[in-house]
Amino acid sequence: MRSGTAAAAVGAGATVLVVVAAFIQAAGDNPALNTALSLSVPAEYKDLIEEAGNTCPEVTPDLLAALLTQESGFNPAAKSPAGAEGIAQFMPSTWERHGVDGNGDGKRDVYDPEDAIPSAAHYLCDLADDVKDVPGDKQNNMLAAYNAGPDAVIRYQGVPPYKETQNYVRSISALAGESKKGGKPGTTVTAQQGVIAVKAAQKMLGTPYSWGGGSVSGPSRGTCCSPNGSSGSGISGFDCSGLTLYAYAKVGVILPRTAAAQYAASEPVKPEDMQIGDLVFYGSSASTIHHVGLYIGGGYMINAARPGTEVRFDPLDSMRDLYGVARPVHSSTKEI
Repeated sequence: MRSGTAAAAVGAGATVLVVVAAFIQAAGDNPALNTALSLSVPAEYKDLIEEAGNTCPEVTPDLLAALLTQESGFNPAAKSPAGAEGIAQFMPSTWERHGVDGNGDGKRDVYDPEDAIPSAAHYLCDLADDVKDVPGDKQNNMLAAYNAGPDAVIRYQGVPPYKETQNYVRSISALAGESKKGGKPGTTVTAQQGVIAVKAAQKMLGTPYSWGGGSVSGPSRGTCCSPNGSSGSGISGFDCSGLTLYAYAKVGVILPRTAAAQYAASEPVKPEDMQIGDLVFYGSSASTIHHVGLYIGGGYMINAARPGTEVRFDPLDSMRDLYGVARPVHSSTKEI
């Protein structure tokens, strides 16, 4: 894919993914990111789940959405024969201890999703803390505690041998999409993984550019020196490939360090097949690629552009030598 035709096709074909005007007006609230939940969450609950799904590291929006699907099918008036109530199916005694006034109206209403959804997230986080010393998968133990109680998880040192609880954990994990934690070697990342990678990069908006900066752990001091002589040794931040390396590490995909090597570790995609999170590369050839960004839809990317700037949103045509777009591959051994 060469720069002239690629830029035109990308700008035209991507508009279905995001409303550019809204994105420009609120850079911190990119509507493209809501696509992660668009297939399973009623529109009126998306924002609530996106916000509550970041309450603690063990809870994600997708996991919370899967739990609400399993508990009530997003029915805020649900009531079980055992007495569990609302969209998150709280027992009255549990709600009394863990319910929060999520919308600040002075009431804690188990049948109000604006209270019940954040309450579910906070309760999950409390449970994750209760069972943090139990061996095994932390999310599975947390979900098991939601279903069977933390005492059972601690007693059995993991998911209890209750058929209902084991099925509950398996079902929610499957709904949440376990593939976003990794993938088979040689397969490209999923659309959901791409969205999560973009969300990770978006949290770094405003981080300074640092030549050679950035790792799987986040911003770091860079090195000396860029082609124009700029040193990153005194700046904690990201360069372009450091940002993409960090973002994809959040979904268990470890990219090579340089932009050219990241292109080699990815599969080219056609403009009409682009998805959020695809990598956008600039250069005159595969071996001379000098810049990479994360596609966010609507002809825009998030990137660490150059020395003296910060992580930001830019149009794909902000540089003239757009070479192509590619999608990372799990454990790729492909070389230039």
